[in-house]
Amino acid sequence: MAESFLILAQAGGGNPLGTLGFLVVLVGIMYFVMIRPQQKQLKEHRSLLSALKKGDEVVTSGGILGKIHLVEDRTVMLEVSSGVRIRVLKTAISAKGGVPEGAPAATATATGEKKEEK
Repeated sequence: MAESFLILAQAGGGNPLGTLGFLVVLVGIMYFVMIRPQQKQLKEHRSLLSALKKGDEVVTSGGILGKIHLVEDRTVMLEVSSGVRIRVLKTAISAKGGVPEGAPAATATATGEKKEEK
């Protein structure tokens, strides 16, 4: 058993610069793959929120479509239907415009129409 500890102690050498270089490369990859895109997306979302004005059509993160009726410091009043207004946090606004790209299309059953059976 003592011999195996001696073998492990002798084999543990290696170049510490190689290990340090590997860690630097790993951190660099993590930055460009994870951190940088997330910061870019956050910057775009902040610019979207600062550019909100009355009359813009928006989509909330919960999927509610509405037109902005009033913009306050931290909240937005959305008109979701004629005369129906709700107040949401600005941070809950996920997109400007109608239904965002990539959203699934409404099915016939969702619009209240019945499917015809063949």
